[in-house]
Amino acid sequence: MNSRGIVAITDPRRPIGDGDVQRALESARIVNVPNNREVIHVVPRYYVVDGQDHVIDPTGMYGSRLDVETHVVTSSAGALNNLVQCVEGAGVRVESLILEPLASAEAVLSDEEMRQGVALIDIGGGTTDIAVFVDGAVTHTAVLPIGGVHMTRDLVVALRVPQPSAEQAKKRFGHVIPSFVEEDEQVELEAFGSDGNKYASRRFMAQVLQARTEELLELALAEIKRGTDPEMLSAGVVLAGGASGMAGIDMLASDVLGLPARIGRPRHLAGLSDILHDPAYATSVGLLKWALKEQEIMFRSSSVPVPALGGVMKRLAHLMRLILPQ
Repeated sequence: MNSRGIVAITDPRRPIGDGDVQRALESARIVNVPNNREVIHVVPRYYVVDGQDHVIDPTGMYGSRLDVETHVVTSSAGALNNLVQCVEGAGVRVESLILEPLASAEAVLSDEEMRQGVALIDIGGGTTDIAVFVDGAVTHTAVLPIGGVHMTRDLVVALRVPQPSAEQAKKRFGHVIPSFVEEDEQVELEAFGSDGNKYASRRFMAQVLQARTEELLELALAEIKRGTDPEMLSAGVVLAGGASGMAGIDMLASDVLGLPARIGRPRHLAGLSDILHDPAYATSVGLLKWALKEQEIMFRSSSVPVPALGGVMKRLAHLMRLILPQ
């Protein structure tokens, strides 16, 4: 949801400081949510200083009233606790929680795309996550309960093959535009039954995948329309997530959504760039970039010496230095 925070500047003769900005953000955090939900993000979209609209950073300006327009993200408290318990049960300490499409946006979207209007559609395993950006700020986020796993299940039913075989076939031979596949092209798959293997039409596989992908994209378009007019998205759509690696999905997205579309791959990487230059790693790389950004803010705003990182955080900082260029 979007929320507005309003605070008064007690002394208009002094410039607006970080404390005033934080008070405005805390004011925006006060929203009516059920007891079983928690606020995990209050993302500032823009500020208003004494009626001056769309201020990006009000720090240092003068005024008597500061407003902030924010995008507030909430989540089920039970789901959050279960997720944290799962990760910490594996021996990893959780520093903070980040909404998945916001993390992916850090890795695959450019500042120019976010300024001109863009929608990120991250097609993961069990869900598809959407974030809409207009004028450089997020205006709408959503999570759809459909993803790559559902495409694989469709192949299992249509081809009568085990799930691992269907998943491998989707990755190796998957295409979402049947007319781009030769009509007589056959692929060998591990199958149920006494023979153990079978041949299947690759064009038929493409027809199955096209139907599910079109359904997903139509649901994504409905969510985009909830956030803004698609005509405002001059930069179109960026697809990320493992399922976006299927051949032809960017062309199908452009046709269904009526917008320019491209595959989002993590950019400006060093070290492991050849491995991570894949849409499946958009969220992972985005989480590292988000953590690095928060760390920089912490060091910049701290008035006391910050102790050296140790343990998990030290290893995380080392990994970020390897992957992300300075």
